[in-house]
Amino acid sequence: MTAPHSVEKVGGTSMAATATLFDNVLIGDRVADELYQRIFVVSAYAGMTDILLENKKSGEPGVYSCLAQSEPGWRDALERVRQAMCERNAEMFAHSESLAHADRFVHQRIEALSACLDDVDRLRAHRRFSLGDLLTTAREMLAGLGEAHSAHSTALLLRDRGVNAVFVDLTLWTDDDLGSLDQRILDALEPIDLSSQMPIVTGYAGCEGGMVRRYARGYSEMTFSRIAVLTQARRAIIHKEFHLSSADPRLIGTDRARKIGRTNYDVADQLANLGMEAIHPRAGRGLRQAGIPLCVRNTFDRDDEGTLICADYMSDAPRVEIVTGLREMHALEFFEQDMVGEKGFDSGILEVLTRHGAWVVSKSSNANTITHYLSGQAAALPGIVDDLEQRFPRAAVSFQPVAMVAVIGSDISEPGLVPRALMALEQAGVRMIAMQHQIRNVDVQFIIACDDFDRATSALHAALVEKEPAAQSGRLFAA
Repeated sequence: MTAPHSVEKVGGTSMAATATLFDNVLIGDRVADELYQRIFVVSAYAGMTDILLENKKSGEPGVYSCLAQSEPGWRDALERVRQAMCERNAEMFAHSESLAHADRFVHQRIEALSACLDDVDRLRAHRRFSLGDLLTTAREMLAGLGEAHSAHSTALLLRDRGVNAVFVDLTLWTDDDLGSLDQRILDALEPIDLSSQMPIVTGYAGCEGGMVRRYARGYSEMTFSRIAVLTQARRAIIHKEFHLSSADPRLIGTDRARKIGRTNYDVADQLANLGMEAIHPRAGRGLRQAGIPLCVRNTFDRDDEGTLICADYMSDAPRVEIVTGLREMHALEFFEQDMVGEKGFDSGILEVLTRHGAWVVSKSSNANTITHYLSGQAAALPGIVDDLEQRFPRAAVSFQPVAMVAVIGSDISEPGLVPRALMALEQAGVRMIAMQHQIRNVDVQFIIACDDFDRATSALHAALVEKEPAAQSGRLFAA
């Protein structure tokens, strides 16, 4: 039976816009009982996980990177985290007692974590210990600190405003209570009365296997998804700093992009495969299997209902809902003249790619060639090629940088869609290197040169989305 509550996740950028978050999401114009029957799962404030671990875009080291690389500067990096958290508190709290409480929480957690990391440092000095597992544990602990800070401060701020908020800390754990994620969640939420209490839950949870190790930076979405499934929520909601729109507004302009409005989990999976932040694929899988609809809402657009993602949605008429892709990836081409009619090549290639942690976005093959389109980790490519050549000495293996632009929709079976797309690319001066079109009619992928990415995205959006009637494609994206 579906419960009356919702489970809602707030992303890091939305968390950092504290005043807007309270006005548009957490409180708004709700009063009394309207405030409750909602569970919030929060990410760390924007940028906090970057300085705790490492900047995922620039690669700039955080506390963990310094520690892992045996740099003594990890202590200074941890002090920068303390300073950043206290500065964030000072910006948010108007009541001096609450500010002192929030800062005290930060200091206690930093001191406890610093003592643990000192122990790791001392063990390393002996040069007789394998620190792999210890460093992995340190990474987990550092990641959890960001969510503990944001959840604790948010609960305090809500109580200052008269809301009966409860800080639910899933980050603390020891070897004795390192159980499953599901059990951690059930134990933590069991005493809470959702009709009169608002749980503010850490996006990180200490559990067997390690959240960061298993889900990388998508761990908060897994916590969010499991809470929704375990509590049988009526709806799951993600609050982001943007609408789920027909293309990146920063690329094509806010006047051209349209909010999608409705789509299905199949489309969400395609977006996740391309690294677009709709929802982590494993988190989406749990919601889909439980029959829980997911809504993606814009924190800064208070009155808009966002985009609803359901398992059984299909557009009334075939149409492209979104044009997106990857600006930089690599085509890994494996050629073996004697491959035709032989088995074992495919599995052997995948074994090497898995060992190197490569992310396979797509693949294609013919009688004697298998091409994998890989995202990220360009530094691993020479090693992948070496391993493949050693395993298959008669094969010719090479790679080249490419980009991918995909047109995606719940049903893109419209006759003539591919010829229209190819015409749009030709008229924009974009040379197509390859194309993938699956029988399922959910996406078409165009492989192009990296320099053509912006031009191709704009051209395909103009031809396949903007020429559709607004009533079918959704309202214009809010400027």
